[in-house]
Amino acid sequence: MHRIDDSRPFIPLNIAVLTVSDTRSLEEDRSGGTLAARIEGAGHILADRKIATDDVLAIQAVVKDWIAADGIDVIVTTGGTGFTGRDVTPEAVEPLFEKRMDGFSEVFHRISYDKIGTSTIQSRATGGVAGATYIFVLPGSPGACKDAWDGILKWQLDYRHMPCNFVEIMPRLDEHLKRGKLKEA
Repeated sequence: MHRIDDSRPFIPLNIAVLTVSDTRSLEEDRSGGTLAARIEGAGHILADRKIATDDVLAIQAVVKDWIAADGIDVIVTTGGTGFTGRDVTPEAVEPLFEKRMDGFSEVFHRISYDKIGTSTIQSRATGGVAGATYIFVLPGSPGACKDAWDGILKWQLDYRHMPCNFVEIMPRLDEHLKRGKLKEA
């Protein structure tokens, strides 16, 4: 199912990780640590890693800064995707999307279903693109982070993955912005 074309070069991406939690510190953050280890283990660059409280404005502040940063290609959040009153990560991040990535959620739930059954419906994992930056919103468990990375992101963030991957279309993610600038000129 996953095919790597070894004739293509590996292109390391700059990936930022945001853990959404009212209770964790970076030292105690197992989910963010799981993602950081997998990102670096795959050969990518951990561009930044932060914790934000379960607050829409706090989450948006970090994500907006990273979207605007030239040095960040991908943002991965972990935590705050459930149904409790404090779970607001999708509400914070989805309004920032220029394009939704419905397939990410669908594939994530398919992988998760094989591991935890119908409990996967308690997650509102989502993905999208904003400012030519890929954004993935994951549940807060280390297992869910492993599933998303190992089953989806590891492959789609590898330029060598065939028949297609996210890396090869990165130069075209902001075409709509460029077209708008050309019309104004």
